Amino acid sequence: MLRRQSFDTSVPTVLVRIDRNPFHHGTLGAARSLGRAGIPVHAVIESSTSPVARSRYLRSTRASPGTPTATELTALLHRYADEIDGESARAPDAASTPLLVLPLDDVSALALARRRAELSPRLLLPEQTEEQLLRVADKAALAETCADLGLPHPRTELPAGSDEAAAMAWSLGLPVVAKWSRPWLLPAGGGLRSTSIVRSLAEVRELYARSPEAGSRLLLQELLPAGRDLDWFFHGYVAADGGCTTGATGRKERSWPDGAGLTAVGRWAANPAVERAARELFEALGYRGVCDLDFRMNRSTGAYHLLDFNPRPGAQFRLFADADGLDVVRALHLDLTGRPVPPHSPACGRRFVVENYAALSLLTSPRRRPADGAGAGAGAGAEAGTGCEGPSRRTEYAWWAADDPAPAFAMGLAWFGHLLRRAVASARRFLGSLRTRPPLGPTTPRARSSSQQLTPR
Repeated sequence: MLRRQSFDTSVPTVLVRIDRNPFHHGTLGAARSLGRAGIPVHAVIESSTSPVARSRYLRSTRASPGTPTATELTALLHRYADEIDGESARAPDAASTPLLVLPLDDVSALALARRRAELSPRLLLPEQTEEQLLRVADKAALAETCADLGLPHPRTELPAGSDEAAAMAWSLGLPVVAKWSRPWLLPAGGGLRSTSIVRSLAEVRELYARSPEAGSRLLLQELLPAGRDLDWFFHGYVAADGGCTTGATGRKERSWPDGAGLTAVGRWAANPAVERAARELFEALGYRGVCDLDFRMNRSTGAYHLLDFNPRPGAQFRLFADADGLDVVRALHLDLTGRPVPPHSPACGRRFVVENYAALSLLTSPRRRPADGAGAGAGAGAEAGTGCEGPSRRTEYAWWAADDPAPAFAMGLAWFGHLLRRAVASARRFLGSLRTRPPLGPTTPRARSSSQQLTPR
């Protein structure tokens, strides 16, 4: 591990996540990473009963605001900072200790960037503006950014009507990817997904009709075929001076949902083309802070297309913890507290497994997709000549840790309950459809034959 004295352990960290997802393993990863370095960690999450709240590395939790406005979040953080200050063992007349704030979802990152001037210097945040973050977090704006910079990106259309949406989907070629440009505005429990694959024009029209409910524009995107070794991601931390000494590329080995979802199993693997594209983008945007970028290789051209740019830690960021324990979250704390950030030591071959989603992926797709010539070649050749150590065979699990087992058991119970509720709901829908289904066979008496009709009784 990094030497404890490398960190300013007098500066606590508050993890902030407004998204109500009790199975967000990235929050647990951040608590463990900082807590193991001796840094006090607190969290604003959906509930104190969340599996994440069971971690021994979380000193306290507060419920996230019911209405996640920037004003309400700012007020909550100021109150929380006062409480944490009051619980410290410092002298009563001592100056307030700064507090580092780490957003773990897009809506939190945007809200904190909007109010950064009000939060500083009491609360430490990267030098970001809301406008800078919207340029990459907004899916429609990201397409424009890629076009302006000449960065490969799937062909994207923004329809202005239902008929136009159907025409654009037909032009792109069904099936297409449908995304809401600002997914953080989606209403909870509304059944709308931030990203979905639509396979018919009727589905496109139905989805477009829900635009007012979604709160942002619907965009349609060319679907790049999935395949083995085609999905890659880059996680990095860009320091205040513009340097990005902590950053690495990884390959998705399993995702949930399959081919279009979050990383269920990932592997640290060098890919110079993806890393070069990410670093050039940071420089062009003047980006600062933690980021998570998703890429997919177009098999027909060999180009890596940027699919998403998340201006905060990706849930699988712990994949890129090097032999000294350095990851993007620790790099952020070192940099914002004025400590030097040591160089990242690559460990290719290291794996990260998200137990609950990996199990679903295995159940629904037990056999991996067949290796694709272009994808496999790109993945294998990418690691040559990069100076990447390895191969490392260590696997880190998202929930299980020998030094912090309680969250894994709590997640298991909560996950079982979640799946059981889903199964019951599905069974009720099925039984309901049986009750409303018309009876088999004719619904009216069979007509008499002509001879019967003509023969008097």
